Amino acid sequence: MLYKFKSKAAGDLIMLEPNGRQVLQIIGKDPGPKGIVEPPQMGAAIQALEAAIARDEAEQKKAEEEAQARGEKALGADGISLRQRAVPFIDMLRRAEKAGEDIVWGV
Repeated sequence: MLYKFKSKAAGDLIMLEPNGRQVLQIIGKDPGPKGIVEPPQMGAAIQALEAAIARDEAEQKKAEEEAQARGEKALGADGISLRQRAVPFIDMLRRAEKAGEDIVWGV
């Protein structure tokens, strides 16, 4: 399944199901097949995503430091980071909030 996020304030944003589900769970939305993020909810959604990105990066840095302390080669992040996945959605949230437009998916 794909999530296709739409808003009149920005171009469509498409995410694979696991990534879209993760982003929606972070912002406190049900990752169902249809949904909406309204402008009053967008500020909190942006803050939640930015906090999750900071936690993810801190955990990654800690894991790398622990591996180096044990004399092991530090393992890189698995694939694409949360930051890389979430920044386009954060941009969409900011544009939609500024324009007073909803973000919807599955409609």
